[in-house]
Amino acid sequence: MNEVILEMKAIGKEFPGVRALDNVTLTARKGEVLALVGENGAGKSTLMKVLSGVWAHPSYEGEIIIKGETRKFHSTGDAERAGIGIIYQELNLIQDLSVAENIFLDRQPVNRLGLIDWDRLRSDSLKLLEELHIGDIDPMSPVKELTVGKQQMVEIAKALSQKADILILDEPTSALTDRETDELFKVIGKLKAQGVCMIYISHKMEELKQIADRIQVLRDGRTIGESVPIGELTIDEIISRMVGRDLKTLYPKQEFKRGKKVLEVKDFEVDHPLLPGEKIVHDVSFDLYQGEILGIAGLMGAGRSELVMGIFGAWGKSARGKVMVDGREVKFSSPKDTIEAGIGLVTEDRKLLGLLLEQDLIFNTTLASLDRFVKLGVLDQYQERKTTEKYVGELGVKTPSMDVKIANLSGGNQQKVVIGKWLNTHPKVLILDEPTRGIDIGAKVEIYKLMNRLVEQGVAIVMISSELPEIMGMSDRILVMCEGRLSADLTCAQTSKEQVMEYATGSSGLK
Repeated sequence: MNEVILEMKAIGKEFPGVRALDNVTLTARKGEVLALVGENGAGKSTLMKVLSGVWAHPSYEGEIIIKGETRKFHSTGDAERAGIGIIYQELNLIQDLSVAENIFLDRQPVNRLGLIDWDRLRSDSLKLLEELHIGDIDPMSPVKELTVGKQQMVEIAKALSQKADILILDEPTSALTDRETDELFKVIGKLKAQGVCMIYISHKMEELKQIADRIQVLRDGRTIGESVPIGELTIDEIISRMVGRDLKTLYPKQEFKRGKKVLEVKDFEVDHPLLPGEKIVHDVSFDLYQGEILGIAGLMGAGRSELVMGIFGAWGKSARGKVMVDGREVKFSSPKDTIEAGIGLVTEDRKLLGLLLEQDLIFNTTLASLDRFVKLGVLDQYQERKTTEKYVGELGVKTPSMDVKIANLSGGNQQKVVIGKWLNTHPKVLILDEPTRGIDIGAKVEIYKLMNRLVEQGVAIVMISSELPEIMGMSDRILVMCEGRLSADLTCAQTSKEQVMEYATGSSGLK
């Protein structure tokens, strides 16, 4: 299917102090997957917001042509009526509504009286969920009761319900398990056969090689060359186009001498938040030393995030056990206790738990350490700004100013701000829960190098990641969790990906 279904010509978009898009051109064909790649801040999401009507005409420059007709969208509704659907990188669901209500929001089927036809709403939703092989989800259950991965699948079902001719997928697998990703790829294959054009944004190069037909690179808001068949470029060549330089080592892990024991966790357990009397973490014990990065691997739902949230004090009395930092027992009844003891946590969900989106960059960077900027009861705003400027420089945060609302930064730059917030507390133990989720390859390497620097400075790191290559590439030891229990404590240099997966799926016992 070589029919051109979409053309975007000379697209430009400006925000105060920054030109986000500059003369960008993109062409997509019927029945293909076009990979759109670039570093965070390169303009990918901005370009897709132009296409999906978020940025209404004439707030952008250039021309959008769909099926040979020039279109000017004044709202997202205009774009939807033109056959464009989008799955956003960040979840865009109403947590208190049911799965079915979210899927057909503003498009609910009605009966002859003009009232919502609940039976049809349920059956239509269930059909979509079964297509994604998640028919075990009750369409009438509240979205907030689902895991992040299942919520992502609901987002995908919502987009499929629109029967779009052009479907934009922005990091659709960022919260999915391998099995859920495989199911999504099967659905994408069916949509291709039906002639649906898909624009697929992802930082996972191996994933793009598997699913995409052609690839288009953006860098600094500009198109880098024309789109080419995905098979004509190696992963190294794609990365080089994205970042404008060669990345010699994707996982630049440095080896450091193991020092003293910094963190000791004994017999730790966490109550299940939804099932009274059940536990989501069972009797976990481990140690962490200076000079090492401790990886925690496991499938979604294994209890990894619940474990570190408990250690950080987020579960209150629902968590029990013993936590010791530098040989001193730590209260973990609240995050305030653990921050004072020297523990920092970069959460998995930066928007919900890591940032205050309507506040500025300075506020978010200094939020966890405000007491350091108070003198005689007065907040020293000058020192706040100077400290923020320091971390913006060190972490390479792309921002037009220190006063910009954090919601206006790209996802990758938001993640860097979260990391900067915790570095500003000078932690002894830094827990990183999916620290590179939704971050481009260039930014990932910078975070890995930052992890090396922190370890060299004496900070002990715990890293949760759903990407096994990342766990294997950056960890000294790997804890593997399965169904809320510790199933293995492995030395990274002496294990394999296959062995980690055996423990993660419960195929092997604790060794």
